[in-house]
Amino acid sequence: MSTSKQRATIGGALRGPSGGWLVGFEMVTSMASIFQIEAQAILEGLKLAWMRSFRQVEVESNNALLIDTIRNNFAANNNTIEVRLIHEWYNRDLQVKL
Repeated sequence: MSTSKQRATIGGALRGPSGGWLVGFEMVTSMASIFQIEAQAILEGLKLAWMRSFRQVEVESNNALLIDTIRNNFAANNNTIEVRLIHEWYNRDLQVKL
C-alpha cells in the first residue's frame, strides 16, 4: 500500500489451497485512514473471491484492530462503511477464516 495526496493503492492476491497464486488485484482508492484503506482491501478481495466462485477464503492482514473488529461481531455497528460491508459479505454463503 502506498499513500499520496489522500489516495492509496491497495491490492491483494488469491491463492489456492497449496499457496499457489490464482488471481490478484490492484486499485487506487481515496480513503482517509489506514483502517479504511485496509478494510477496503479486504472487501475488494472478498468480492473478487465471490466473483471467481471461491467459497472458502482465508483473509490475512497485519491490522489486528480490523481483524478483531470483524471477528468479534463489532463490524455490523461500525462507523466505517467498508467494515459494515465486510460484515455483509461475511454472512453470505462464504466461509471466511481470519
